[in-house]
Amino acid sequence: MAIDEVEFREFFAEQYARLCWLGLLLTGDRAEAEELAQEALTRTWWRWVVRRPNDPAAYAAKVLVNRRRSLLRRAVVEARFLARARPEPVPPAGDEQAMVLWQAVQALPPRQRAVLVLRFHEDLPEAEVARLLGLPLGTVKSLAHRGLARLRDRLGSPDLDPTIPTRREGR
Repeated sequence: MAIDEVEFREFFAEQYARLCWLGLLLTGDRAEAEELAQEALTRTWWRWVVRRPNDPAAYAAKVLVNRRRSLLRRAVVEARFLARARPEPVPPAGDEQAMVLWQAVQALPPRQRAVLVLRFHEDLPEAEVARLLGLPLGTVKSLAHRGLARLRDRLGSPDLDPTIPTRREGR
């Protein structure tokens, strides 16, 4: 093992938890924070191989913050594009239950909505949904479970009765 590799392993062991914490503070999501920390350390390694940074810890933190900013910018651009490119589908006219369900589905967080649409509207198996969304199978299962629970909570009953108030409305 080369001396650079040994030094980097020590650096990794010292910095990983700190970078995960920084990522968690920036994102509020543990999994995303860990991905950011791993990517920052990977990019730091590549820089280390070419020429070791003067302050590797500061370099890794800067990489993490810049990557987070880049992902946020990308998400904004994607959202703008999708809003312009795709007209919002409307359920059949006269079907009040479908309209209530549609509104409840639109209120779900984007990942839960995507999982439910692919799983139940497109009738795809969970494994295929996971592959399409680039998520672990367990994440797809938990997103589907939480999404269905939110829909049940929002709609109040299996028959989608729109007259039942939600918890926020005082149920």
